[in-house]
Amino acid sequence: GEALIDFVPMAGADGTPGYRPCPGGSPCNVAVAVSRLGAPAGFLGRISTDFFGDLLMATLRENGVDCSLVRRADQPSTLGFVSLDEREPDYAFFSNGAADRSLEPADLPKPLPAGIACLQFGSISLMQEPAATTLETLMRRESGRRVLSLDPNVRPRLIPDRESYRRRLEDWIALVDIVKVSRADLEWLYPGIPAAEVATRWFRTGPALVVVTGGEEGAFAVSATGISPPVRGTAVQVVDTVGAGDTFHGALLAWLYHGGLLNRDDLRRLTPEQEVEALSFANKAAAITCSRRGNDPPRMDELEP
Repeated sequence: GEALIDFVPMAGADGTPGYRPCPGGSPCNVAVAVSRLGAPAGFLGRISTDFFGDLLMATLRENGVDCSLVRRADQPSTLGFVSLDEREPDYAFFSNGAADRSLEPADLPKPLPAGIACLQFGSISLMQEPAATTLETLMRRESGRRVLSLDPNVRPRLIPDRESYRRRLEDWIALVDIVKVSRADLEWLYPGIPAAEVATRWFRTGPALVVVTGGEEGAFAVSATGISPPVRGTAVQVVDTVGAGDTFHGALLAWLYHGGLLNRDDLRRLTPEQEVEALSFANKAAAITCSRRGNDPPRMDELEP
């Protein structure tokens, strides 16, 4: 998916408002979170050869993310400016002709390395062409062969037709094994419909696990055992919520990996107790990210009792 530069609001030494460039992009953030939590992670996508692209590559490598499936391209990096005035961060993206959104079928390895247990998809890489169609092709090709995980991470400013996007998203959900989605995304996608109702409907189309996050309201899961009770998050002093959902997703995948559960059979046999433990772990990781400026997911030793 995408690796881009988030410009996050900050104040200069004299109090003058400004922006700080930070490596970002939802799939890139998830890869960093997974790796920091001790599970092997890699990134597949196009990254620019400009100096922002060099910063993105350095960030991935410094965090132990395998970059062997990265394609460097002589195209600009996507830039995203973040507003923190609302409950959820708002983004303005500048991506015309950018490297990450220009991912093409020729950039996809055939076949993927055998050791890849899980592919994670999501966010603006599934909202902009040609990357969206390229990644959908990969999703369809790999569905049923390995675990697929999806976070729509909706950015309404990039979606000109909500109904068309929703239909396409529902097609993707039928192909994957794990869905992680925020209440805010569901409220935009299905106005007036309870989150649990939508998550249950999605679960019935094919995934083994649908997880809905809600910040202070906690997270819940829908699986073969039904709808779990909400698992409350960890109370922290919130600095900002940039990257919190990506940290949650990465922590969920890392927890499943460390438990030997990141495979299609065991996902369908998760117990309610395992779901609560997984959601608690992911909530705690996301809370730590919220306590720090920008996307800065925790390492495993920060989550140990």
